[in-house]
Amino acid sequence: MGTALAKAFLKNGNKTTVWNRTVQKAAPLEGAGAIQVEAVTDALTASPLVIICLLDYDLIYELLVNTDPNTLQNCTVVNLINGTPQNSRQMASFLENKGVKAYLDGGIMAVPSLISTEHAFILYSGPKATFELYEPALSILGGANYVGSDPGLASLIDLALLSGMYGMFGGFIHAAALTKSENIKTGEFSSELLIPWLQAMISVLSEMANQIDTGNYSAGESNISMQAAGYKNIFQASLDQGVDAGLLIPFQSLLNRRVADGFGKDDVAGLFEMIKAQT
Repeated sequence: MGTALAKAFLKNGNKTTVWNRTVQKAAPLEGAGAIQVEAVTDALTASPLVIICLLDYDLIYELLVNTDPNTLQNCTVVNLINGTPQNSRQMASFLENKGVKAYLDGGIMAVPSLISTEHAFILYSGPKATFELYEPALSILGGANYVGSDPGLASLIDLALLSGMYGMFGGFIHAAALTKSENIKTGEFSSELLIPWLQAMISVLSEMANQIDTGNYSAGESNISMQAAGYKNIFQASLDQGVDAGLLIPFQSLLNRRVADGFGKDDVAGLFEMIKAQT
């Protein structure tokens, strides 16, 4: 990912300095016009905008813990490492104590090959004035979306989006296992039935979002009692077909509990009340 980010800046004609723990990995970027440095401090002082994209947060602490504060005083650091909101907030505090000029945390919603295309967007959180100052440069990487002043918000929304994605992946994998148990080709099932069905159901999410925001879970057509009964059939059919039902258990448990708690006439969006953070 770091290579893809650097290539995007170079392609746009930006003077770009690169550093990598493994010198050889950055060599191709040098051949493409980047300035490669061997010391982290040289990278930090090469430009007022510093993009960090390493494996994890521990590496940042390891690299910068002994850094002279004077090295960071002119730096605006944009951290694009995937982590938790708490990671982001702690990093913001750490870098502020190290004298950094400003800090933005980011969440990349793209794979490396999509960087700098219309399909990539990146979430940013931190001081709004800092984001606005560097938005033109950050937009080179993909759509730049500011989500708030709390440094942890970009990470939170990043992980929420990934949660939705992995939920979809889990449903697809289980559906494939069910159909494959009868030797139905996954490609044909997906293209002819599953993908069109899911595209049609996407519209339901807007209504569910409204129910969650208003707290009104009145069922329109399919209440939780009915859906719990239908879901039980998916579970039983999976067992009958020899398919592992592990992906289904958590959602079935929530459905059953919601019905047992007396909310069987509500819509399925009411399950939100069972897992939301308690204040």
